[in-house]
Amino acid sequence: MTERKDRYRAALERGGDSAARPSAARPARVTTLQSRYVSVTIEVDPDLEKSVTRWVGPPLSALVLAGTNVLRVVVDTAARMPLLAGRARS
Repeated sequence: MTERKDRYRAALERGGDSAARPSAARPARVTTLQSRYVSVTIEVDPDLEKSVTRWVGPPLSALVLAGTNVLRVVVDTAARMPLLAGRARS
């Protein structure tokens, strides 16, 4: 267990090879979450936003288009149906 800790600490001190990480030249977004017992630092790669936008954009656009069409059909159907408010059903 202590050997693993030592390797982890050595890797943190080295900081990583900049040739292995092409995004190392650009600043990353760093967020620190702190509570009474735990402190967590999250570093987000700047290219993540581009990747997420590329993968999520088309399905989200299709979902919005489908939702728009469904709402359009519901509104048209509701406009054509007679209002039954106030009438007693027999």
